[in-house]
Amino acid sequence: MALPMVYGGPGRYVQGPGELSRQGRYLPWLGCAAYVLFDQGTEDRLCRQIVDGFLDDDLSEPFFKIYDGPCTEDAVVEMAKEARAEYCDMVAGIGGGKMLDIAKAVAFYAELPLCVCPTAASMDGPCSAISVLYHEDGSFDRYLMLEKNPDLVVVDTNVVAAAPLRMTVAGMGDALATYFEARSCAAARGANEHGGAPGHLALVAARACYDTLMECGIAAKRDLKKGRTSPAVERLIECNILLSGVGFESGGLALAHAIANGLTILPECKAMHGEAVAFGLAVQLRLERAPELNQVLEFCQRVGLPTTLEELGLGEISDADLMSVADAAFRNERNMANEQAKATKQKLVQLMREA
Repeated sequence: MALPMVYGGPGRYVQGPGELSRQGRYLPWLGCAAYVLFDQGTEDRLCRQIVDGFLDDDLSEPFFKIYDGPCTEDAVVEMAKEARAEYCDMVAGIGGGKMLDIAKAVAFYAELPLCVCPTAASMDGPCSAISVLYHEDGSFDRYLMLEKNPDLVVVDTNVVAAAPLRMTVAGMGDALATYFEARSCAAARGANEHGGAPGHLALVAARACYDTLMECGIAAKRDLKKGRTSPAVERLIECNILLSGVGFESGGLALAHAIANGLTILPECKAMHGEAVAFGLAVQLRLERAPELNQVLEFCQRVGLPTTLEELGLGEISDADLMSVADAAFRNERNMANEQAKATKQKLVQLMREA
């Protein structure tokens, strides 16, 4: 029986300069007493903007929670209990990918509305109904599939543009794979992250990621290096966070993400998520003999995304360790089932070595 088409996205998306300080205009849609999550680094950089964002007359005093630990199931369950014990009626997460995963999981377990405020465009998770859980040692545990997408996403482009450039470039790597993984999922008649078939809207959003990166990615990086929040930067931030978030979740994931998650088992791999995805995409496109391979490799070279083991800092890795990565990739059954070009574990090891 054919899968129904299923699409999901955030309830409301707001993007613009200075919006972190103005999020109080939107939060009363969700509640009045927020359980606000961020890490110490975010407080050090953005304390004034965070406090200003909760000064609306319709909001009561928030409960601020500073957390610097890993996104484990035990940790988020404990914070969900704390949010309820403090009589909070919504959760707000401010920070990078890990902190937003924590906030999403806390809202899920506490059964509360959620606002996320990404402080970097380093990945496409903020808009999704997925939280990535890890073990205490930092290795990948599982995807926590949430009942709904965030109710509100607020993106302050001044804050995001001021993040370390490597983070935004890593977000390009995550977004770069979106079209090719969604295309593979559709060709394989696979399931997207909502458990349905990818529809036309998801594929259009996924394709828009690729087109935006080819059109604006290099110029946006140049502007970010100069400290300019240009139209190209605004488009890149929208691409990394919104378009890719909708595109991957409603379009589906395939080999690129299976390999990226497999790489997390290697303690010596220090790549950011989007950097690992870029490497996984190079492997996927070689497996598929995709006509866009050379264009993708050239783009990665120009913006500084890794596509080889050497560029990942894994030039001396053994075949046994690469086989462990392939084993981990194959355990990600949904992503592997969405890959239109089938491969053995041995083939993956060969392709990773050749990339």
